[in-house]
Amino acid sequence: MPKDKLKIGIYELTGCAGDALLIVDCEEELVNIFTAASIEAFLMAKSDNRHGELDVALVEGSVSTEKEKEELLDIRKRARVVVAIGGCACVGGPQAAFLDKKEWEKNLKKVYGNIEFSHSRPLQSKPIDAYIKVDCYLPGCPIGKAQFLSTFARMVNGNPPELFRFPVCVECKWHENDCLLNKDILCLGPLTLAGCGSVCPNFNVPCFGCWGPTEEANRTSEYYLLREKGFDTEVIKNRMANYSGTRITEFFEQFRKEKR
Repeated sequence: MPKDKLKIGIYELTGCAGDALLIVDCEEELVNIFTAASIEAFLMAKSDNRHGELDVALVEGSVSTEKEKEELLDIRKRARVVVAIGGCACVGGPQAAFLDKKEWEKNLKKVYGNIEFSHSRPLQSKPIDAYIKVDCYLPGCPIGKAQFLSTFARMVNGNPPELFRFPVCVECKWHENDCLLNKDILCLGPLTLAGCGSVCPNFNVPCFGCWGPTEEANRTSEYYLLREKGFDTEVIKNRMANYSGTRITEFFEQFRKEKR
């Protein structure tokens, strides 16, 4: 007897929708994706979306409103496995770069004034694991096609994803690139998770960290290295926070406390 297809939902919160768009752009594989699994919900690709029980929920974007928080909690209740896809869902993305409550409130008021929000109350942007348990992370800004298809195929066949755990520097070595840090260029390759193919350093453009931080990144060492090269602390912090959201912000807060 044929086994039942996995029920999969693909959801978008606050972000650029680049991850969902990348899935749609898997043009040659798209029919196979919809054939291999039962895609229950995917707003960008289908209109007959269903909101029942799920085997796997793929969620992109950060949580930035009360409505999104409620939607995310509902997804978690219905899904056996939740996968955060893309930098915003995994670490908060650019919109979560600065988490100072007073700064956020000040900027919110500067943009919207004293308006009363009737549709949904805004929240400071945070990654989805700030509110729910996440079973797997698929990073990238946006996610990479090869890793998405590999992850999807493995899940459909009942296997856990196998993702890179090493930094972009390894991919740089594969491409025989000269190290940009040796040229006194602010590059985040040592801190950034591989998977992009070191596409920026391949063209002598420094890594900006868009795939998010590696689990074992030595942020302290990178910080002091960049300070020795003459970069200002705020410049380093802002660059690190561009795509790594809450993870880098938490690091600098802990670093500041330890230096006291």
